[in-house]
Amino acid sequence: MKEFIKNTLAATLGTIIGFLFLSFCGLVFLILLIISGSSIPTISPNSVLKIELNGALEERYEDSPLNDLLGEDYPTLGLEQIIGSIYRAADDKNIRAIYLDAGSLSQATPAMAEEIRMALSDFKKSGKPVISYGDNYSQTNYYICSVADQVILNPSGQISWQGLVSEPVFYKDLLQRIGVKMQVFRVGNYKSAVEPFTGTEMSPANREQIQSYLGSIWNNMLQAVSQSRQIDPAALNRYADEFLSLAPATEMVQKKLADTLMYREDLKEYFQKKLKLKQAPQIITPAGLENLPQKTGPKEKIAVYYAFGDIVESPSSMSMSEIASKEVCKDLTELAEDNQIKAVVIRINSGGGSAYASEQIWHSIQMLKSKKPVIISMGGMAASGGYYMACAGSEIVTLPSTLTGSIGIFGMIPDMSNLLKEKLGLNFDAVKTNRHADFGTLSRPFNTEETALMQKYIEAGYQLFLKRVSEGRKLSLKQTAQLAEGRVWTGEQALENGLADRMGSLQTAIERAAQEAGIKQYAVTAYPKPQKWYETLLQDQQTDYIQSSLKSALGNYYEHIQFINKVNAMDPIQARMPYEPNIN
Repeated sequence: MKEFIKNTLAATLGTIIGFLFLSFCGLVFLILLIISGSSIPTISPNSVLKIELNGALEERYEDSPLNDLLGEDYPTLGLEQIIGSIYRAADDKNIRAIYLDAGSLSQATPAMAEEIRMALSDFKKSGKPVISYGDNYSQTNYYICSVADQVILNPSGQISWQGLVSEPVFYKDLLQRIGVKMQVFRVGNYKSAVEPFTGTEMSPANREQIQSYLGSIWNNMLQAVSQSRQIDPAALNRYADEFLSLAPATEMVQKKLADTLMYREDLKEYFQKKLKLKQAPQIITPAGLENLPQKTGPKEKIAVYYAFGDIVESPSSMSMSEIASKEVCKDLTELAEDNQIKAVVIRINSGGGSAYASEQIWHSIQMLKSKKPVIISMGGMAASGGYYMACAGSEIVTLPSTLTGSIGIFGMIPDMSNLLKEKLGLNFDAVKTNRHADFGTLSRPFNTEETALMQKYIEAGYQLFLKRVSEGRKLSLKQTAQLAEGRVWTGEQALENGLADRMGSLQTAIERAAQEAGIKQYAVTAYPKPQKWYETLLQDQQTDYIQSSLKSALGNYYEHIQFINKVNAMDPIQARMPYEPNIN
């Protein structure tokens, strides 16, 4: 009886505390809403836009007031928000400069960094300066910040500059220890997505393609930094080989990687003198720009549809970054029927996923293209299933360092019979009416006949992929086959071999969409429309907290752990490259 009373009191107390906490949160949210609606935010004259380059960079990210209230272990940045704020700052007469606060970006593909750098370069055409400051510049951040008019370094700081490396993680031995073997079916010598599960090192073909695209990306970085900093590319390469990252800060200035050394607390006075102001400027953030009243634009619109993450058939709770074909196809149909939408830009940042879902989205893009121009903007990746989608567009615009191609498919089905029988001591018996009634059972691997049937099915899917690319890119099947076999190309290489039409950013794709639609005055609107933060409050906050903690703890290994977690939920037939190429 004593334990019963004790447990009852504990449960009651817990309920009361929970109710009080929710009531407090509700009161805070109400106050936030009242405050946000009580005044119209404005930008003071002589303001400076501060962009913090620190955290996990995603294609698109919706912030929540809860993040400010409860905090994040590892902040998440939205590329869409950063790029949009840069272009808006260029047009706003009250914003005098951009201040880049360099830290460390993770999950930032070379092409994503490249796009930020291109937007900053466009901003400088307005005649306003870009100033960067860093205690320790990561290599990605230094590449971005090197476009600045002034690169400022902490007197005890560092600039990382050592070259690029791709270091795939292999899971074969781990799976073997727990009694799991992957049954793999693929077409193409370069289709390397299965290698982490079947080997312990890169195949010669995979090593060749990685060396090729790493060399292309590094060369682009060298040329860009060389032009901005007026340093010979050969010297920059030599600095990387010398591992200049550990050199004293004074040497960074001597070698022209930085302009001057300064402590952070001296920045306000520096900006005041640089901009010739009577007092220190007001610092605003990209989020602050988003809260400003939006001007009423023309009725004619260009839609930018963001498609990023794994390609799946139906949305799951495992990841917020997914391209779910059921939702995407529905959205594209609505865009096709909207008479105010004169053209659509589909922004793709995906290493692929389900071959079934990729085919469904390809068909929807074809239907959309029959009614209005569809321009594809390729972001960090548009490979395998991502390229399957892209080849359906009217035109493909790529960034030089985009990872694309990877035209091929594979099947990967785990054989867990050893785990179940030898490790766990489970035994199976079966009665069946037909020879293949137990096809795909967990209790045994595929037999010879089933293996042959699966391989034939994969090859048929590969031929369909080749046909889609051939028709979309107006290439012969023979030409397409030579570019396929799962080979990964950079955007720069894709432009040369016919897999893309022109080089440029998302802004370039928007301008091309307007030209194709024959309109000069238009508004740009983003899709899919995000949910309000309070609509998914509890779910999102729990997910954000868990994901933020994992990113902070696992760093560059976060995506690999996520990939393993997703394997069992994947469709058996995949059109994908490794989700995270692991370029550092």
